[in-house]
Amino acid sequence: MTIFSNQSLKGQHALITGATGGIGYQTALLLSEMGAKVTITGRRQKQLDELKEAILDKNEQSKVFVYRADLKSSEERNQLIQASSNENGFISLLINSAGIFGGDTVEELTKEQLEDVMDLNYTVPVLLSQQVYEDMKERKRGNIVNVSSLSGLRGTYGGTAYCGSKFALIGFTQSFALEAIKHGVRVNAVCPGYVETDMGREAIQNKADRENLSYKEQYEIASKELPSGRITSPEEVANTIAFLLTDAASNIIGESVKISGGSVMR
Repeated sequence: MTIFSNQSLKGQHALITGATGGIGYQTALLLSEMGAKVTITGRRQKQLDELKEAILDKNEQSKVFVYRADLKSSEERNQLIQASSNENGFISLLINSAGIFGGDTVEELTKEQLEDVMDLNYTVPVLLSQQVYEDMKERKRGNIVNVSSLSGLRGTYGGTAYCGSKFALIGFTQSFALEAIKHGVRVNAVCPGYVETDMGREAIQNKADRENLSYKEQYEIASKELPSGRITSPEEVANTIAFLLTDAASNIIGESVKISGGSVMR
């Protein structure tokens, strides 16, 4: 089997949330190259349109549907699923990539911060998966990948909200996986550390501010602390997601695949 061929996901329809972020963006590009029809969603219309153009530049025959949505809204989630299904058919692949970085130390954390982070990083993936799963279960096939984080495996300073949301997402992944596999649906998660994305750069900047360092200084420290000596690229995360969606990963169920540069081994 050639895992990343242009036929690997032919006939599949992938719904990718957070498609305007680095990981979601690269995942959409790759899955389209692998033959999937893709629905891309996010809150920034301009970036969604740019992504569609980038996909079509690679292959003008690609099937890509753009739908701007605020996934915190149940009405907009319903509309997204209906519109994307009408356009591209049965949603056989779901990538829950939408998320935000935020929060504060326990002393400074507000209820609003906690609710915002937990809502988008945990509640939304659960509710969207619940809706998409109905059709997957009926057809007895489908794949779901949740984008968690190394912060879902160990705590970080000031990470009560963010780490809590990512720990919860892994708990959901494992519990849901046990239910879904009985109906031919696989559920897994990926857990990257620092990634070369806006969110990753924000995390590095926050630590630089706390340590009274420049961004460049903290970036170099973060890179050198990794056994691999470098920060992960969004393309590498997309590759891992794509692998989990192929038949090559058919007996990988409920896993949280780390992309840590060697920093977390357990």
